[in-house]
Amino acid sequence: MPAVPSAYWQFGPVRVWQLPHVPGTRGEPQARELLAAQLGGSAQNLPLTRDERGRPWLIGALARYGTGWSHSGGHLLVALGEQVRLGVDLERQRPRVHMRQVIRRFFHPAEIDWLDALDTAAREHWFFRVWCVKEALLKAHGHGISFGLHKLRFAPDAAGALQLVWCDPGLGQASRWQLHEWQAADDFRAALAWYPL
Repeated sequence: MPAVPSAYWQFGPVRVWQLPHVPGTRGEPQARELLAAQLGGSAQNLPLTRDERGRPWLIGALARYGTGWSHSGGHLLVALGEQVRLGVDLERQRPRVHMRQVIRRFFHPAEIDWLDALDTAAREHWFFRVWCVKEALLKAHGHGISFGLHKLRFAPDAAGALQLVWCDPGLGQASRWQLHEWQAADDFRAALAWYPL
């Protein structure tokens, strides 16, 4: 098992680490090792459980922490924050043959109009960014993409940062959500969504 990296991204109360990952393997064993190193104790005794939808939760004395992880290709992201509920996503950017069909089938109508009006390169750029923040937020919510990608709407602000401009009331108030997105590696987009508890 590789050593826990000392470098991490800090977004408000949340830290996100990036580790090398063996494609095709589960991320939880590495996440447990990292979380145990940060919180104390052993990976085997870490009070980590999953709910009926598979969302990870720290319980007992560590219940004040939110955590989550995502892996793609040879990378794993692990997030940890105190007094927050969070979700993290990592997506490999690669050509998608059916990207327009995915957008039209699953995205919010205003997002469809916005993305359809772009040229191919711009559409691909924004598609990955929007998909990644949607997944991160829906992971934080706990239902994942089965809740419906069309039930939240993102749009870029004047500086080019994605903003949650509307969401289904089941996701809470759009203004409560904090979003951060970045280029985690050359071909990988990352996104973090969290709100305070």
